[in-house]
Amino acid sequence: MIIHNCRIITWGTPNQLLVGMAVRVENDLIAEIATERELLDKYPAEDTLDAHGQFLMPGLICAHTHFYGVFSRGMAIHGEAPADFPEILRKLWWPLDQSLTHEDVYYSSMVCLIDAIKHGTTTLFDHHASPNCISGSLDVIEKAVREAGVRASLCYEVTDRGGIDKANEGIQENIRFINKIDIRGRSDSLITASFGLHAGLTLSKETLEKCREVIPSGYGFHVHVAEHQSDEFDSLNKSGKRVIDRLMDAGITGNNSIFVHGVHLDARELLLLKDRNTWLTHQPRSNMNNAVGMADTESALRLGIPVCIGNDGFSFTMWDEWRSCYLAHKLWKRDPRSMNGANVIRMGAINNARMASHFFNAKIGTIEVGAKADLILVEYLPI
Repeated sequence: MIIHNCRIITWGTPNQLLVGMAVRVENDLIAEIATERELLDKYPAEDTLDAHGQFLMPGLICAHTHFYGVFSRGMAIHGEAPADFPEILRKLWWPLDQSLTHEDVYYSSMVCLIDAIKHGTTTLFDHHASPNCISGSLDVIEKAVREAGVRASLCYEVTDRGGIDKANEGIQENIRFINKIDIRGRSDSLITASFGLHAGLTLSKETLEKCREVIPSGYGFHVHVAEHQSDEFDSLNKSGKRVIDRLMDAGITGNNSIFVHGVHLDARELLLLKDRNTWLTHQPRSNMNNAVGMADTESALRLGIPVCIGNDGFSFTMWDEWRSCYLAHKLWKRDPRSMNGANVIRMGAINNARMASHFFNAKIGTIEVGAKADLILVEYLPI
């Protein structure tokens, strides 16, 4: 296919706006970028797509989400409204995930995937929990992802809150699915896997050590960290150490691991993430909704930590997440100079692309020869 009559935003480094150029796609890769005339003359029999002047861009990327969270949209919680994040977990999220069946898992995934496609989001990192239907749950999500035709990293959330048997079942679900994906020689470009963990506050030392011992080589963890200050206090009570120190001692950090939120990390914890090249994802809409605060992502970026942007189960309108990021930090710091547009793009476009490329072992999130042809057309109306 040749896509022409478009304006190309590459999201490369540096970013480029290409006018009068066209893109030729072969199989699932960008094969050539040249002038419209050159490509149309060179390949007269090729299928063509006239973009009618729209922007051609890389598909958007969501660095952390929960497909099953779609069931919470519009849901009323009985009784008094939760007063803090731990109470939100107890009153909303834990009763919800314990209610899920395989059928629920499938349809919640499909609703989110359709939402993602409608809003140009083509790569997603999901973090799943369904404590009463653990085994096979990742296969159900995989089925939905393949039917939708997008790209996804999947994992199951291991936690001790349901007892040791369910923790072990979650461990086995991660191992089984990682081995299933790895059998294909990691050439399956639509699906990859991580080893899911809930958060330090629901994981014992013994469970963390077991997960570290059994994770297949070359894979890392996807885990919530310091979303609320209770995670830090719990870690100090359990180990005398803050969250990142505790997870580092358990062997959970590294460039194959994704740490989520990091709202209440201190300066030393940020340095530990930098030293171990661990990915950190920021979800500003969720942080505002749960009133947990805002992570110091600008400091993390200055340190060189690869901070990315996810949605934590909110709608897959990722530009809304970007916009929320741009605005929320200004209010949080009471400084209109906070969180400039360049930093938002650095997280949402550049770092998200780096993260997707790393975990899928392919060039994703940029328009250049050899990159995956995950492309969207955007009609821009500057009115």
